[in-house]
Parts: sequence; C-alpha cells; structure tokens
Amino acid sequence: MKREAIPEFTDTELSTVRETVRERFHTDVEIHQIEGEVRIDPSDRELTLCPGLYWRSEGRAQFVLFKTGESRYRCQFFYRVHQQFGTGREEYDDIGDCVITLLQVQADHAAKEAARSG
Repeated sequence: MKREAIPEFTDTELSTVRETVRERFHTDVEIHQIEGEVRIDPSDRELTLCPGLYWRSEGRAQFVLFKTGESRYRCQFFYRVHQQFGTGREEYDDIGDCVITLLQVQADHAAKEAARSG
C-alpha cells in the first residue's frame, strides 16, 4: 500500500458535510471518520490510504466520501457490497458539490426504486 501526504479533513470540510447531511435527512446523522484504500489513478498498481467519512441514512443506504488529495474528493453510496452506486463523476474539487450530488443521486435512486415496487 502506497502512502501519500493526503491531508485529513479540515474542520470546515467536516462542518460542510455535517450541515449538508443534516439538511437532507432533517436530523443529526452520525458521521464517522474512517480510512480506506483507494486507487488514486486507474493506472496505479498500489492502493493509497485515504481519509474518509462514512454515514448511513435511516433507510438502508450507506455513504462514503474519501479525500484523495488537497481539495479532491470521491464518493459513493451503497446498500450491499454488490449494490454500489456513484454519481457519474469520478472526482470533485468542492466538498459541498460532492456531498450534495451524492445525496441527490441517492434520493433519485430511492425514488425510482420506490416507484418500481409501488
């Protein structure tokens, strides 16, 4: 595993994520700081340990957001290991845009699933 100098989340970044998630779910959601192994570049043979954030909604959705560099973020949501979804964009340079898009894509996905089963 490769180690790069990827900075930890700043207080401002953490606050942005907490506020955005709170607005989406209308309640405080526990957000955990984690570390995860990420392939920074598709051609990389080694994984890089990156700081991340994890939370779950009251439903089944779980979310992860990784910081892959200074002002560089990747995100996805999932229900089970084999049900992972991205936003259609590999990386963001603004954490607010990253979280808002992630939450919107998940909300759209949940609405489509509810319409199919309803």
